[in-house]
Amino acid sequence: MEVVHTKTELQAIVQTYRQKQETIGFVPTMGALHAGHLALVKACREQATRTVVSIFVNPVQFNDPQDFALYPRTLDEDLQLLEAHQADVVFVPEEKEIYPEGTAHLETYDLGPLESVLEGAYRPGHFQGVARVMRRLLEMIQPDVLIMGEKDYQQCLIVQKLLQMIDLPVRFYMHPTVREADGLAMSSRNRRLSAADRKKATLIYESLMYIRSQWRHMPFDKLRGIVGEQLLAAGFAIDYVVITRSADLQILQAPEDTAMRALIAAKIGGVRLIDNMPIHP
Repeated sequence: MEVVHTKTELQAIVQTYRQKQETIGFVPTMGALHAGHLALVKACREQATRTVVSIFVNPVQFNDPQDFALYPRTLDEDLQLLEAHQADVVFVPEEKEIYPEGTAHLETYDLGPLESVLEGAYRPGHFQGVARVMRRLLEMIQPDVLIMGEKDYQQCLIVQKLLQMIDLPVRFYMHPTVREADGLAMSSRNRRLSAADRKKATLIYESLMYIRSQWRHMPFDKLRGIVGEQLLAAGFAIDYVVITRSADLQILQAPEDTAMRALIAAKIGGVRLIDNMPIHP
């Protein structure tokens, strides 16, 4: 496994792969790796000859400076895990390598209504930051396949839209959410939970399962109300509990004969957790 820090080093390696007619898979991460990330690496190895992983805590996608400061950074441990899981290249750039002109006057993208709902509403500017870093990484690596996790479903839709906008011929694969034994979606933020809050955090998964089992049997507003009350009673501060169209995340007030998805974002003990689940079909 090779660890590189500059665009020049990265592209030199990628070019050798291209010359050998090898396919390249890419897994973008912000580090603090867990079994969910490693499942993406495994999927990448199954779908491409070579696996490139990036580790970069992207400052321009954090609307909360404290969240950026507290984001766990575990590079040595991450590299050990990636080597054990047979990644070929790990790209660990400094900020100036990604944003050589600084971050004050970056481009903006027309991401449409998707940018302003749910995570976009609660984290203003977040998806512009995601688009900016992803475009740079994709143009550096030019992968054949890009693999990201379903837990960040809205982010996956944003990146799929970006791929269309910049017209890169990249196959996108969204890997199913990887969960702990008790259902909690794996996340780098989970390690910031206290023991007591870690136990409570499974209520988000249980709430999604409840929505999936009950959406045919009661009005959506009543269903959201029941779930919201349960989360509040457990000590969560709720950002949203919604049922949406899967295709565009437009919030639904009643069932539609289309793919639908439930999404929840809530804080417990100051740690913000998100999760989602398809409820139909």
